[in-house]
Amino acid sequence: MAKLIPTRNSCLARMQAGEKRFSERLEQKLEDDYLLWYDVPIGPRQTKPDFAIFHPRRGLLVLEVKDWKYENVSGADKTQFTLITSYGAVKKANPLLQARACVQEIKSMLEQDPALRHPAGHRHEGHLLLPWAYGVVLSNISRKQFDDGGLGEVIPAHLVICREEMYETVDAEAFQERLWAMFQQSFPCALTLPQIDRIRWHMFPELRVEWGEGQFGLPYDTAPESSVQIAIPDLVRVMDTQQEQLARSLGDEHRIIHGVAGSGKTMILGYRAIHLARSMAKPILILCYNKTLAARLDQLMGERGLSDKVQVYNFHKWCRKMLEAYHEPLPPEGAGFFEAMVEGVMSGVEQGRIPRFQYGAVLIDEGHDFEPEWYRLIVQMVDPDTNALLVLYDDAQNIYGKAERPAFTWKSVGVQAQGRTTILRINYRNTLEILSVARRFAHELLDERQGEDDGVPLIAPESAGRRGAIPELIRVENAQAELRSLVERLRREHEHGRALADMAVIFRNNWEGEAIQQALQQAGILCRLADSVGKRSLFSAEDSVKLVSMHSSKGLEFPLVIIPHLGAMPKAGQDETLEARLLYVAMTRATEQLVLIHHEESVFTARIRGSINEIQAQLSPSLALV
Repeated sequence: MAKLIPTRNSCLARMQAGEKRFSERLEQKLEDDYLLWYDVPIGPRQTKPDFAIFHPRRGLLVLEVKDWKYENVSGADKTQFTLITSYGAVKKANPLLQARACVQEIKSMLEQDPALRHPAGHRHEGHLLLPWAYGVVLSNISRKQFDDGGLGEVIPAHLVICREEMYETVDAEAFQERLWAMFQQSFPCALTLPQIDRIRWHMFPELRVEWGEGQFGLPYDTAPESSVQIAIPDLVRVMDTQQEQLARSLGDEHRIIHGVAGSGKTMILGYRAIHLARSMAKPILILCYNKTLAARLDQLMGERGLSDKVQVYNFHKWCRKMLEAYHEPLPPEGAGFFEAMVEGVMSGVEQGRIPRFQYGAVLIDEGHDFEPEWYRLIVQMVDPDTNALLVLYDDAQNIYGKAERPAFTWKSVGVQAQGRTTILRINYRNTLEILSVARRFAHELLDERQGEDDGVPLIAPESAGRRGAIPELIRVENAQAELRSLVERLRREHEHGRALADMAVIFRNNWEGEAIQQALQQAGILCRLADSVGKRSLFSAEDSVKLVSMHSSKGLEFPLVIIPHLGAMPKAGQDETLEARLLYVAMTRATEQLVLIHHEESVFTARIRGSINEIQAQLSPSLALV
């Protein structure tokens, strides 16, 4: 079954009757290696054909669909049709010209990329290496009416699909033949996956995952001006088709994305926030639990000029803002302060002192860190006219609450998302080596658990297959030697060209962060510590190593991650499962290299060593640790 982007269900409300029938036929009659886009802006001018159909061996086809009835067509020529409507005679552009103009623009755009042109010496040197075509669907005009009415003089007969040629009973092979008969030229074509990604990179700029543009790969401009020339990188990254389909299909109503670490959840949230900020009058609220992640998301929205439309808070800061804004009393400082703040907001909303429906949309990142009752409050903040609530969730990264949080259903907390949940399994952040070692270490945590449609599943991650170095486990003599090893590694990486900002040291306890900061400052290595006052400035413009606690690292990513003092985990009396979750989260922050350092032995050092040995033996049998 072909993949329609956005999903057909999310498009039905804006489809004409003929478009509904034709989209259903495309999904039914085409195989799963076809990609279909409905009413999606394409290229620099953001033109929106009704349908774009792509196949790696067939090429690209653009179609315009018209629901015109034969009896309403009073005249036609090669430039326009005259239709009889309730308002009188109306002239409409010939739909073939619309489809042709769109596909020619796409062709010209793709031909700017040398990797998508036939090479020197080829008989079609310099031309696009995939076939392209255009056509029209006349959903209410039969082939006999088309022929008898002489419409073939203004639209060539082979470039039209008529009413009976898109019936449900039409043979799939015959349906496909109608499509591919529209190609004036047909030649062998077998596009590689990198070439397919390049085509999507050009056609849909908003899907670009930017290299070196900070966290999450969020694009800076989702609608570039046609006059702006963008350098084409040798390597391009775009959302995968599931991520694209999900991002484009997120409409109104409550929705939940269950995704493993590194699956692009935050990237989809960013795409959604950018899209909503352009269309909604009310502000958009992004909530998360982690202060460091909230500060980073706020910075990213600000860099994209969205600070006035998108508000980003960690949950408890948002609660405090609500109490202060509506002159509700703050609870006394001390034990239970944060719980009392939440209760104060709930009470203020319940009694009408804090207004409901303040936001056009609420987007929740790292929703697994939220207590179930918080959702009962949050859903009341969403404007019922939009009802736009998006929750991103991964129960394997629940590191703040109990290891086994009591089960709950979304419906019980006011989230109406049955039938609107999606699972993302593929981890793109980590290399195969890093993910394999982390998953092997935490395998008991990641035994997949199926949830009911309205429950919370636990999802085991799958690697996207990107390769890199095996994680390193370094043992030294004592704690001071750990700091020396850490400093030496950072200095060596920097001398070999790695930016300081691309390196992070992730620690378990705050005192460790302070000791690491002191050691780096003494060594002359610029660093920033994500302590209580430094979280908002952690990602400043200066080039500095990031020092982040395991709790604060959630949602972040860095090319190189170093985790010292591994032998101190878990301490006596600590919940081993929660500590393992913490370490798993910290390990999966690394996108390229992961280094773990210890001088003491513990159950975790033994498990990590065993994990590295096992994965090393599987991937590079001659290099296993001893």
